[in-house]
Formats: sequence, C-alpha cells, structure tokens
Amino acid sequence: MSVGRKNQLPALYTVYTSREAAEVWGLSDNTVTQWCNRNKFNDQEARKSGKVWLVTYEGMIRMTGRKPGS
Repeated sequence: MSVGRKNQLPALYTVYTSREAAEVWGLSDNTVTQWCNRNKFNDQEARKSGKVWLVTYEGMIRMTGRKPGS
C-alpha cells in the first residue's frame, strides 16, 4: 500500500461501513448506525449510500476519542 504522506492512509482506507467501523473500534454492531441515525456525525464524517451508512476514520476518532485498537 503506497502512502502519499507519512502516516497518512490512502483515501479508500479512511472510509468504513458502519458495521466495519463498529468491528474495527470494538463496538456493538448497532452503535455506529445509531450514531448516524441520530446525526452525531457532521456532514463531512458520515453519509448514507443506498441502505448503508459510510463513516470516516476521523469521525470515528472524534466520536470514540481513540484510534482503532486503543
């Protein structure tokens, strides 16, 4: 995986489905979806694509207060 800037993930690896994000951050499956439905993320952090919520790495860090696996 090629990284443009030091310690920066490629854009494709900074977006998760709500289910993926929950798994990576060790949350229950429903937690991230509920945050999305309750508008806890800002417009730049989450959006719905079809029936699936997509959330950003930065949004997850802001909501959880930690990086994944911490």
